[in-house]
Amino acid sequence: MNKNLWLLAAAQGLFLTNNVVFIAINGLVGLSLAPLGWMATLPVMGYVVGGALSTPLVARSQTALGRKGSFQLGLVVAVLSALLCYWAAIEKNFWLLVAATVIAGYYSANGQLYRFAAAELAKPEFREKAVSLVLAGGLVGAVLGPNLASRTRNLLDVPFAGAYLSLAGVALVSMAIMAFLRFPPVPPKKASDDPGRPLSEIIRQPVFMVAAISAALGYGVMNLLMAATPLAMQVCGFEFSDAALVLEWHVIGMFAPGFFTGHLIKRFGVLPIMGVGVVLNAVCIAIALSGVDLHQFIIALFFLGVGWNFLFTGSTTLSLRAYRPEEKDRAQAAINFFVFATMAVTSFASGALVTTQGWQLLNLGSLVPVVLTGAALAWLAWRQRSAHNGQ
Repeated sequence: MNKNLWLLAAAQGLFLTNNVVFIAINGLVGLSLAPLGWMATLPVMGYVVGGALSTPLVARSQTALGRKGSFQLGLVVAVLSALLCYWAAIEKNFWLLVAATVIAGYYSANGQLYRFAAAELAKPEFREKAVSLVLAGGLVGAVLGPNLASRTRNLLDVPFAGAYLSLAGVALVSMAIMAFLRFPPVPPKKASDDPGRPLSEIIRQPVFMVAAISAALGYGVMNLLMAATPLAMQVCGFEFSDAALVLEWHVIGMFAPGFFTGHLIKRFGVLPIMGVGVVLNAVCIAIALSGVDLHQFIIALFFLGVGWNFLFTGSTTLSLRAYRPEEKDRAQAAINFFVFATMAVTSFASGALVTTQGWQLLNLGSLVPVVLTGAALAWLAWRQRSAHNGQ
């Protein structure tokens, strides 16, 4: 872990602070402002849709401005969108809040590339550990995010307006950290340089397909259950502080394994570790279906976080095999687009399902993407084994 990796891990932590606060409060603020109850998580969905729409813009800004310039631009958008969310809460304007979260998605699309940037700050033989350890920086968000949401909830007369205002401050701190970060210089492009393969050819590779499916569905299941948790707990009579505690343990589960996931991948292989992530998702659903006591929410969401870490770290590592350096911007943008598109669907579905069908049916429905992810991993493992035996 060199200095640049530590700084990137800190930026990752502040990025996750923003995400956790958005997840913790957007559904509740949406529920208080929405014309209809099933629209409650539209502000959560707006953040994800904004990320999906921003992926091609971010790919271009990464090429034009480099990693650092593009990341700083994302943080400027984070400050402005947080202030717009604050204004929407003050004015009690639901659709302005949705629009603000769509704009904030540009920051999210930038932040999702921190993990890929980590691989460029380490030697090739340490890329898995670099990705894993930068993701572990999300532990800052695990502790800071829920506590920031709780402590700023009633900071101003309008509930949660202070939380949005505090996120602008978090983004400013991240901008200061990013100012000290140094990425390897990018050699100037020449007309004779190989532009790499077209995106359609990259996507058709089995390794890329499974990496994208695992990243998208792993994030989708996590988002489906995490976004619905504050609403489900409110229905069950829990206080917001209880929901914040559950989210804190969930995000700890997401990022604490980052200190050793890279080691596990190096030792056991990427596909077995991703398979463990699928199993942990299934365990989470089983616990969630067993009851709605506080400890069941905490344990279920903790296992959900660990399962996500194994799948997401694994899929990021797996994807590195699918593209060349000159192809990285469009390949990474494609993976993130699939992730954001899946999250957009699950963000909307989480609010609609939990308010109309309930927590139990929501968890049963989550089994479908879990099974699909497991099937994709099994298929790739079979292909690789067959290719190895055929040599």
